[in-house]
Amino acid sequence: MYTFSKKLKISAILFMILGALGIGYGFLTTPNNVDEVKEMMQHENSHETHSATENTSSEQVKGDTHKKASANENSEDAHFTHALHSLQNRPYTAIFIAMFFFFMIALGTLAFYAIQYASQAGWSIVLFRVMEGITAYLLPGSLFILAFLILMAANGHHYFVWMNPDFYNASSEHYDEILVSKSWWLNIPFWMIRTFIYLLGWNFYRYFSRKNSLAQDVASDLTAYKKNLKASIFFLLFFVVTESMMSWDWLMSLTPHWQSTLFGWYVFATMFVSGITVIAMVTIYLRAKGYLPKVNDSHLHDLAKFMFGFSIFWTYLWFSQFMLIWYANMPEETAYFTPRLLGPYQLLFIGMLLSNFVFPLLVLMNSDYKRVPWFIISTGIIILIGHYVDVFVIISPATVGNHWAIGIPEIASILFFLGLFIYIVFTALSKESLEVKQNPFLTESEHYHY
Repeated sequence: MYTFSKKLKISAILFMILGALGIGYGFLTTPNNVDEVKEMMQHENSHETHSATENTSSEQVKGDTHKKASANENSEDAHFTHALHSLQNRPYTAIFIAMFFFFMIALGTLAFYAIQYASQAGWSIVLFRVMEGITAYLLPGSLFILAFLILMAANGHHYFVWMNPDFYNASSEHYDEILVSKSWWLNIPFWMIRTFIYLLGWNFYRYFSRKNSLAQDVASDLTAYKKNLKASIFFLLFFVVTESMMSWDWLMSLTPHWQSTLFGWYVFATMFVSGITVIAMVTIYLRAKGYLPKVNDSHLHDLAKFMFGFSIFWTYLWFSQFMLIWYANMPEETAYFTPRLLGPYQLLFIGMLLSNFVFPLLVLMNSDYKRVPWFIISTGIIILIGHYVDVFVIISPATVGNHWAIGIPEIASILFFLGLFIYIVFTALSKESLEVKQNPFLTESEHYHY
């Protein structure tokens, strides 16, 4: 039976403490009003302005002065107000990205676990306890997500802009016909009801499947196994629908004028490959500590094949979504890609291909490397970093715009949820034996070699 390492536990707690302090710092250093934003921007741009002034002729200066004098003050105030909202969104965005990233790992693992049951796969049985340990994070992760979305529903119209009531007031200058046409779906009560349904359904299946999995260990028949088989089939039908809807509600609605029929699949690919990667990394760690003696190189090889395969699948969806929309050249569609491809997120957007496609392709294409633990671990770290960036690029352009950075709020949020994830997952792994018993395909899994 696994014992939660004291060093690992202390590390997880330390990550959470440092993360919480950094998150607090992020909120404390956020500007509170427009004057603070102006002062901040003037300080940041003072050197550039000084350099530009030295190289400007007197005639140009007069022209510029005239233009500034005739500028619309309301427009300038609106600019600084928008900058204020973006800067105030930054700590929330850092939390949301890290929160969703670790939540999607648990959810992707749960979907992979259900697929193993539904397909009656024989190779993966000895990995079930690892998967169940990772999915233990689903409940606390759900509670954090729910709390965040409730907070946004209460006062988040600068974050989820479709929540702003001015867009639905016909007498307002901000009236938006597109959002009005989508209001049957994008309205706060229905949005929150859907969120409750998603989280309740996913967590119920996790609780039910874990309960039956443990019951099968001491059972004299296959009743518990058959319950999980049926439940997994229904869960996957539920998951296919709700995962796409979740991606629309929580992520795509951040840019409510834009929509993509591929977006749900794209988020699923990110979720699934991240979950499988963590399964492989946790499995290798436990095996190195002397646990999971029945896990062999063939099991690791199959996990690495899934990491390789779904990295290719992610790339296919990344390119397909971009290519179809960009080629159509419709302003309401390409607006999503403009800041990502041509704007301040260009390096991250293109760079994702290196970590999420090129690196896994080159490293994991070789069959022998798929059996080498340190190759899998190093590739897994790069993949996870790449998919964190993927989530970052999905969320940040809509919430913080040009004011993005990878600083203390972002790193602190990663540390906090990483520590929480490690603590919950490895605590769950220590609760029950890591050895699966009485599963009808257990013998096949134990002797799995090729």
